[in-house]
Amino acid sequence: MFNTKFVTIIIAFVFFGGISAGKHPLHVSTTEVNFNARDKTLEVSCRIFSDDFEAVLSKTYKQKTDLSNLAMKAAMDELVKRYLITHLQVMANGQPTKMNYLGFEIDHEATNIYLEVEKIPSLKSLKVTNTILYDMFDDQMSIVHLVKGNVRKSAKILYPDKQFGANF
Repeated sequence: MFNTKFVTIIIAFVFFGGISAGKHPLHVSTTEVNFNARDKTLEVSCRIFSDDFEAVLSKTYKQKTDLSNLAMKAAMDELVKRYLITHLQVMANGQPTKMNYLGFEIDHEATNIYLEVEKIPSLKSLKVTNTILYDMFDDQMSIVHLVKGNVRKSAKILYPDKQFGANF
């Protein structure tokens, strides 16, 4: 594990500053899995640079992509869902889960994607397998946060590694 201040600095630099009008210097995504004890769900969110995400969607599915084009929203939802379900898996308490795709939104240079896992009565362990953008960049960094109540466990996963797990 590593210092969460480092993660915060990287995220702030990458997503909110230090990005020129051209290409950004880092290939990074963040994924957070938050256990909602009241609703007995896992709330999953991913944040990916939109230009990188559009490029990988276009390459993978061999079609034009434009995540910010409202006329293409339904088609983009289908591509985003297919890609995320293929490249992100979550195991809860040692069991694979079925994620429900909720949608995405554009936030400046990033795309936020939301998923949910239902019927998780209690949580003892989480394991995430994340290969988002691995089929595009061999310098991809994935930052993963696993949260249960006030306990937050984080890791930086560097290509080709793809898993992070924690016990609560």
